[in-house]
Amino acid sequence: MNIQVKQTHDLWQQLASAPHIQRTKKPRQCGYTMVIDKGMGLQVFQDFLETAAEYVDFIKLGFGTSALYPSHILEKKLELARAFDVHLLPGGTFFELAVAHHEVKGYLHSLRQLGFTAMEISDGTISLPRQKRNDAIKLAKEHGFFLFTEHGKKAAGSSIDLQQFQWNFYEDLDHGADLVIVEGRESGENVGIYDEKGEVDRMVLTEILTLPEQKQIMWETPQKKQQVTLIEQGGSNVNLGNIAPHDLFSLESLRRGLRSDTLLTLLAGNETEL
Repeated sequence: MNIQVKQTHDLWQQLASAPHIQRTKKPRQCGYTMVIDKGMGLQVFQDFLETAAEYVDFIKLGFGTSALYPSHILEKKLELARAFDVHLLPGGTFFELAVAHHEVKGYLHSLRQLGFTAMEISDGTISLPRQKRNDAIKLAKEHGFFLFTEHGKKAAGSSIDLQQFQWNFYEDLDHGADLVIVEGRESGENVGIYDEKGEVDRMVLTEILTLPEQKQIMWETPQKKQQVTLIEQGGSNVNLGNIAPHDLFSLESLRRGLRSDTLLTLLAGNETEL
């Protein structure tokens, strides 16, 4: 790298880490980003990690897609994720399938044998009684997983009941969950805190963000306007999931005020000079 290029690069780095940007670095305790992989090819997956691993904490193999991979491809993705310090996990739908077939113990054992380091417990489609949910959380933690639980149903029109959410949230944390996901699906429309146009229910969001443990919530925000709203309301280090791989750098720019959508919000209260 010649001197001029290095000076330019140093300036860019300085601007990207200006005082108004309080972005956490890996290994993070908050400010997590979870990307959803709906079937990236191996070379694309590796290219993505080589470019973006610094800004990605988790990659979810969406739905039950991990069962459809050739075994050597799945093994290679797991190997690459470990090499780049990124947790790989299967989608919550796969857990729900294991519940339906009474194979939760076998499922968890298989995940560890394959090399997964994180997993998700959800009941977005099935019914999972509280005691069985508690038992599954305990068992998952005994297997050593970084554990997500999810709150919310996937059916169109389903919404978040604040009282029910708080009860489930604290129950999950008390039994060992690391992060609780607020359901938003991959569409971000007509589910959870989103209406049919993907607009955020700000009243529900504001109430949840007042919880002392709100840093242990991950919001599924597949749409840019949802990411902007969550960053405006929850700050640069709000936990965001269901991010498309091609939106990763866009999101990280939003987190750092490197896009106009969040620049003024993150500059607020800071002196600027030319």
